[in-house]
Amino acid sequence: MSGQVYVVGLISDTHGLLRPEVAAIFAGVDLIVHAGDVGGAAVLAALRRIAPVEAVWGNVDDSHDPSLARERVLPIGELTLLVCHGHELGSPTPELLLDRYDADVVVFGHTHRAVVTRRDGRMAVNPGAAGPRRFDLRPSVARLTVEGRRADVEIISLG
Repeated sequence: MSGQVYVVGLISDTHGLLRPEVAAIFAGVDLIVHAGDVGGAAVLAALRRIAPVEAVWGNVDDSHDPSLARERVLPIGELTLLVCHGHELGSPTPELLLDRYDADVVVFGHTHRAVVTRRDGRMAVNPGAAGPRRFDLRPSVARLTVEGRRADVEIISLG
């Protein structure tokens, strides 16, 4: 449907902690995408109370958990979104992920560092780590807005 707007909540590296402000930030989103290092089923259950969830496993998750895939490819409007944790590349960078995966938007985690990189009409997004504060980085999530073939993202700092 051309012109329809989709809003996707992007989250990663919760490590078992879902901060209470995430519910308000993700209120009204169409979908929540978790880019791994979930840290337990309770996090996914809480996110599902906000919106449908698609999640992948990270290097601290149980790779045999049937609710977590290695990667997921999702149609969002007229775009494709691929979500992975990124640890499969060792030290993931947006450039490496855009080289490896053929999707319009690539969402990843693992580094705990929020970043948005655009290249050749494509985008790589790491929403940052939403769980316990680590590495002197401020916890964050992101909201991805897709309309037709246009994608915009906003990184949102958490408490």
